[in-house]
Amino acid sequence: MNPVARVVHPIEQESFRRLRARLDTSHFPPLTRAVVERVIHSAADLEYATDLVTDESDLVKAHAALHAGAPVVVDVEMVAAGITRRETVCRLKDAAAGPGLTRSAHAIRLAYEEVGPGALWVIGCAPTALEELLTLDASPALVIGLPVGFVGAAESKEALRASGLPAVSNVSEKGGSAVAAAALNALLYHPISTEEKP
Repeated sequence: MNPVARVVHPIEQESFRRLRARLDTSHFPPLTRAVVERVIHSAADLEYATDLVTDESDLVKAHAALHAGAPVVVDVEMVAAGITRRETVCRLKDAAAGPGLTRSAHAIRLAYEEVGPGALWVIGCAPTALEELLTLDASPALVIGLPVGFVGAAESKEALRASGLPAVSNVSEKGGSAVAAAALNALLYHPISTEEKP
C-alpha cells in the first residue's frame, strides 16, 4: 500500500515542537517514539512518556502488518472517528448485551468472526472489550489496549501485558478513544523503512 503523502498542518508542527521542547523523546526507538509522542500530543499529557508500555520489536512487526493491509478493529465508533486514513471494523451497532456479556464484549466476538487472526485491535473505551479479546485465539498483529475508567481499566491492561500478546498499553487508569486512535495513527503515519528491523 502506498498512501498519499500526509500534509502536516502548521499547528500540528508547532504542537510537536513544543512537546519536544518540554520532553526529550530522543532516547526512544523510532516507532516507540512515534507512538509516545502522538499519544502525548492527543492528550496534552506528558505523563504518558512513563505510563505507556511498548515493545519496539512488536511495533515493527505491527507496522509492517498494518502497511501490508491487515484489518484494523476498534471497540467504539469514537476510536474509528480518530483513524481517518484507514478503514476500520466496529461491530458495536450489531452487538447486544447478554447474561455475563457486555455489549462491547459481544462486539469484539462479532468482529473476530469477521476478521479472523492477524488484525490490529484498537481498544480505547471498554475494559470488557479488552477482556473479551484476551479470551479469543485472535493471534493479533498488535493490541492497542488503552481503555479508560476507574472500574477494570487498569486491570484489563495488566492482563493484556501478562498475556504476552504484542501490545501497546499503559499502567494507569487513563486512556480513551483519542489516545488509542493516536497510537494507531502513529504507526499509520510513520514511514515505511527497510532499515527498521525487529
